[in-house]
Amino acid sequence: MTKSVFIDGAVGTTGLEIADRLSGRSEFEQIILTEEKRKDAAARREALNEADFVILCLPDDAAKEAVAMIANDRTRVIDASTAHRVDPHWAYGFPEFKKGQHERIAAARFVSNPGCYPTGFLGLVAPLVAAGLIPSDWPYTVNAVSGYSGGGKALIERFEGEGADIGFRTYGLDLSHKHVPEMQLHAGLSLAPIFSPAVVKAFRGMMVEVPLPISVMPGSDSPDEMRGLLMEHYAGSPVVKVHAEMAPSELLILNSQEPSDRLDLYVMGSPKGDQVRLMAMLDNLGKGASGAAVQNLNIMAGLDEVSGLRL
Repeated sequence: MTKSVFIDGAVGTTGLEIADRLSGRSEFEQIILTEEKRKDAAARREALNEADFVILCLPDDAAKEAVAMIANDRTRVIDASTAHRVDPHWAYGFPEFKKGQHERIAAARFVSNPGCYPTGFLGLVAPLVAAGLIPSDWPYTVNAVSGYSGGGKALIERFEGEGADIGFRTYGLDLSHKHVPEMQLHAGLSLAPIFSPAVVKAFRGMMVEVPLPISVMPGSDSPDEMRGLLMEHYAGSPVVKVHAEMAPSELLILNSQEPSDRLDLYVMGSPKGDQVRLMAMLDNLGKGASGAAVQNLNIMAGLDEVSGLRL
């Protein structure tokens, strides 16, 4: 049976990429508002209540407002904003990161899409913490760079507009970035990680790194054991790949990078085995946003989770 989907915020970067992944799929019929009706509260309310599935691609306050406008007990919601990522009443939409999460998403009415940076961090850290290979009370550092598309229209204009001259932008300098509570909670950490995000002059793509001085950390002192645990944890996943090689010569974000809904994970140890660099690579608009939303939609609808994804 065809299910209806309404993307609230469909004209933004995330919404457009979700719509593109859904185009041509017979399982879903999109409810699309004209430009005039898109700004009309009554038309939005009608669409929110008519749809079988709603995907919110909105700022946090607008996402909360949209949820409050749903006056039935039938419509199921995927929220791509930060608004509900630490809300215990919402399923966290990262099916691979811990046991049972796929099933929880499948049964949920409300699903919160993970943040792009947290997807990389949690994909690496959460299974290792859960297995006791790295401690839950360590002061982790997260170094990350992203393509500028993740900042929405305003940041895209700053990088692409007339006279634009930004090559590298670091931010979150007040150490209170909105992704930190999400990373801490879902990794099961007692200490908030130090998060150092930056934006580079590439439209899409993301690297997330967690350096580990394992010689002075409780838990595993073996990069091979960490890699093996991650390979076992994600075995059979069509989306997450743990690379077996010890150390690639380099990892690149390309300006010509195509959309991708994969998550690639690396565990790279020093020659002495006393230091490790955990690295995640993903498309901030793919597994970090639109691809994750479509994957969650597929799971909630009882379909093949990778239908419509770019893998």
